[in-house]
Amino acid sequence: MRRFQTIAVCFIAAAMAAYCTGPAPDAEVEAPEADGPPPGTLRSGPAFEFNAITDDIYHATGTGTLSVGSNSVIIINEDDVMIVDSHITPAAAYVLSEELLEITDKPIRYVVDTHFHFDHAHGNQIFGPEVEIIGHEFTHAMLSDPQGIFESRTYAGFTGGVPGQVENLRAQVESAEDAEERAALEAQLQVQEQYMLALDATNPTPPTLSFTDTLTVFAGDREIRLIHHGRGHTGGDVMVFLPEERIIATGDFFLPGTPYMGDAYLDEWPDSLERLREIDFETVLPGHGPPFTDRARIDALQAYLGDLWSQIGDLREQGVSAEEAAERIDLTSHQDNYPNITSPGIDPRVTIRAYERMDEIAAGG
Repeated sequence: MRRFQTIAVCFIAAAMAAYCTGPAPDAEVEAPEADGPPPGTLRSGPAFEFNAITDDIYHATGTGTLSVGSNSVIIINEDDVMIVDSHITPAAAYVLSEELLEITDKPIRYVVDTHFHFDHAHGNQIFGPEVEIIGHEFTHAMLSDPQGIFESRTYAGFTGGVPGQVENLRAQVESAEDAEERAALEAQLQVQEQYMLALDATNPTPPTLSFTDTLTVFAGDREIRLIHHGRGHTGGDVMVFLPEERIIATGDFFLPGTPYMGDAYLDEWPDSLERLREIDFETVLPGHGPPFTDRARIDALQAYLGDLWSQIGDLREQGVSAEEAAERIDLTSHQDNYPNITSPGIDPRVTIRAYERMDEIAAGG
């Protein structure tokens, strides 16, 4: 019988649309003193909550004591462990591997990158040669170009403001007169300072094994299918499907809420989602947000993406700039499915990327 632990969702400002669970514990936990830990692992309590989906499958979510960026899925096999997504920094991945000892002493044998975005794959570097890191060939290509990653609008856009956030928090701590407010600000400051240290220590690391469409891993008596159903959130989205358990980990390809679309293929994503219907899954473990079972969310996301692509195309034909188009896009008709949409307008990175994609199509790409 599958069981879900109650998850309270919150937002970590420095992470990429990242969800976390619950308040930070009060007890101070020092980072290990051995040579192994990368910079940025200091935290005020456990960084992860392991939410049991079955006896040996967990949805690992952040507690807020450390920037982790995304959820991961832990699959405990007969002799080893598979981790789906290595998180936002080497520090986050290291802490995950340490705290994982709370639920299993089996060795980590596989890491799967659902896509190349930093909040899902920048923990890769902490895993040694005994760990197979698996991802799509597109993900391999992207992570093989660290300079390109660091200069990308996604990475730069989400991390560029971190030093300023740290300085702002330090100023707020200095000026806070209320003891409770000051303590809360100090906790936020520690998270952001550690995050900044961890970012500086990051070296994007590509998968050691890549594939194009499908790859099946047999771990003991468990079958694990890795599936690329087409371009969507990125050019190399991978889902991890457990056919016996009917559980699927979808990364950011299929979320309970609206996804980030700054590197998306908006024109192809709805068709890629259509192929998702062919999979006999029951439970979705997303890269952000809580687990869900409502397959009708496929319809909702297809409608949202189709409307967005159509509106952007109309504005582009009118000669409207990508930046102005971002202000004029109106997706409020999708509020029933996505309550976070409260007014017209969208992240300009989405329209900039869509204009790029339309140029690619016009050029035959």
